[in-house]
Amino acid sequence: MTRTAVRRPVDQTLDAGDSTTLGATARDGGCHFALFSADAEAVELCLYTDDGSTETARHRLQSGEGDIWHGFLAGAGPGTCYGYRVYGPHEPEAGLRFNPNKLLLDPYARALRGDFVWHDSHFGYQRDNPGADLSFCDLDNSACMPKAVVTEAIAPGPSRRPGIPMADTWLYELHLAGFTRRHPAVPETLRGTCDGLAHPASLEYLRALGITAVELLPVHTFIDEYALHQRGLKNYWGYNTLAFFVPHPAYAGRAGAAAFRAMVDALHDAGLEVILDVVYNHSAESDELGPTLSLRGIDNRSYYRLEPDQPRFYVNDTGCGNTLDTGHPMVRRLVMDSLRFWAREMDVDGFRFDLAPVLGRGHRHYQPDAALLCAINSDPVLRHCKLIGEPWDIGPDGYQLGNLPGGWSEWNDRYRDSVRRFWRGDAAQLPELGRRLTGSGDIFAPRASAPTASINFVCSHDGFTLRDLVSYRERHNTANGEDNRDGHADNLSDNLGPEGPSGDPDTERRRWQRQRNVITTLAVSQGVPMLQAGDEFGRSQQGNNNAYCQDNPLTWLDWTQVSAGAGQQLRQLTQLLTGFRARSTLLRADRYRHERPDIDGQCIRWYGADGEPATAAHWEDPERRDILYALLQCDPDETVEDAVLIVLNAGDRPLTYRIPDSMPQPRLLLVDTADNASPGRAQDMDNALLLAPGSVQIALAGTGAVAHTDSCIDSAGKRTDLSP
Repeated sequence: MTRTAVRRPVDQTLDAGDSTTLGATARDGGCHFALFSADAEAVELCLYTDDGSTETARHRLQSGEGDIWHGFLAGAGPGTCYGYRVYGPHEPEAGLRFNPNKLLLDPYARALRGDFVWHDSHFGYQRDNPGADLSFCDLDNSACMPKAVVTEAIAPGPSRRPGIPMADTWLYELHLAGFTRRHPAVPETLRGTCDGLAHPASLEYLRALGITAVELLPVHTFIDEYALHQRGLKNYWGYNTLAFFVPHPAYAGRAGAAAFRAMVDALHDAGLEVILDVVYNHSAESDELGPTLSLRGIDNRSYYRLEPDQPRFYVNDTGCGNTLDTGHPMVRRLVMDSLRFWAREMDVDGFRFDLAPVLGRGHRHYQPDAALLCAINSDPVLRHCKLIGEPWDIGPDGYQLGNLPGGWSEWNDRYRDSVRRFWRGDAAQLPELGRRLTGSGDIFAPRASAPTASINFVCSHDGFTLRDLVSYRERHNTANGEDNRDGHADNLSDNLGPEGPSGDPDTERRRWQRQRNVITTLAVSQGVPMLQAGDEFGRSQQGNNNAYCQDNPLTWLDWTQVSAGAGQQLRQLTQLLTGFRARSTLLRADRYRHERPDIDGQCIRWYGADGEPATAAHWEDPERRDILYALLQCDPDETVEDAVLIVLNAGDRPLTYRIPDSMPQPRLLLVDTADNASPGRAQDMDNALLLAPGSVQIALAGTGAVAHTDSCIDSAGKRTDLSP
């Protein structure tokens, strides 16, 4: 049924405005407003008092070329609060969902005034009507809807980016708010905000830890899903975007973009890069039963991918109810303009694209040369950014690891699963582990020239923390309100004893040792390591592996663990490893390495316990859970001058590994994960390595042993006290 609301009188039809720049642009003694909608019949600009509470005027925009509705309002300027009402057919079965009773947020809004409050008026249909979304709701939602605010144009200041090469990068995934919510050295009023992350206590911890870049969970303005609202829960992670140009108000406050840019500048001044996790695959409007807040009410058929034979329904390649149609030129423009804003005006260093294959989907299937992906790669602003993709979605052929565009890096779940299986003690893991440790060239080499295409991680926000990975076999997500059905069921985890917390000393010893094994493995792998915040000191979420709706102490970092017992020792080991990796070019490969030395004289070789090259029988033995992984620097005659020797033993018995005769002197043992008392105290060693069950050792031989003996120990010593 077609429904069109009765229009209230407008104050005036605005003069023509600048239709080339979408959004609200203050200049020429007023403000230009421009909004895209291909199917609209009329667009009204609604103005509000400075606090966004009361409508003061309503003006009609003009229709222009390219389906841009535009107008110029003299006297308007920064601080003006506004929203849109868009008129057109209400024919859900044809994909048309106009409802001018809904005040709509400008997709190009740069600031917001007022809070979003869930109310039945946000829905374009009557929620109690048997016809569901085919019905029509005439409730006005303006009282519960934030208003867009006209802002001053932000002139991009001088960039302070550190410019760290990808091969030298160590990512640290953190939640902007959760990182400081419980930080005792951050003033309480700043905790959970941009100012809190920019506080000297936060910066000193990050700098001393030795990571090079923070990868922030989503910071675009987001809202709670309606289902969470009904359960009394909140969206914590932020993958439910409402405004693509506005920092989340709870993080940035009234200062908005200025506070966010100040935070980025502070991180840059500390030598740290800023990567944003961005969500351009879906919006907060959910499926056909979701609210009408912005894109749906502006031009549903243009902004979203609809089922071709049933356009009432949305293609759901995201699992979040809708999928943005990034094949549409105006959706591409929205994404590109948003990315440029964060890269240019906010000066961020790169992006991690959530569900990246969605960005390359046309009518259905993924294409690595899709228009949006090509536009990102060729853009003069974005091509200098670090580009990281999550290479899967839930659409057809949604698993695209190794198939994102050249120049991108990808979250490597094959690495994650291989390391988890190996340290859990699964059989027949050596061949897969060997490929993952050396940069996953079998996956990425066809399109990439370096292991930096692989983002190596074992734990992330989505799943168990590292502590929980070694403490729980099953998920424990009851607090999420879905009867423990949500989250991954198979986590490749092990509890090493009882499920959850244990007072048994041997269980605790084995759990902490395995955490040390995982972080050590991450540090010596070719590719770009990523550590989840808190994993360096044993943060737990009590077995919840899908804590997206837990904005509480369960997910906030507990800073008391940083300086307590085994957590402090794990953090000190992490410091040692980040410092060691930063000093050793053998660990930071900028090209794939093989058994023969490359142009720089570097190579990788594998050895068995007898000190001889590992044989096919060694690799193929399903019961072998040990290997010596050697990163070598050779002279032109292929004589080894410098060596990093890593021996991994996931078995349940001690082993003796003989040092290969080709390894130079002197020789030092740098790391033994079975020895938790003194992480990083290099010591002279004989011609063999004695490994405890389930442990890793790192030995240095030759020039590297000389260079690192004092520098690593001194550096670790200077950075030992990271407690708040």
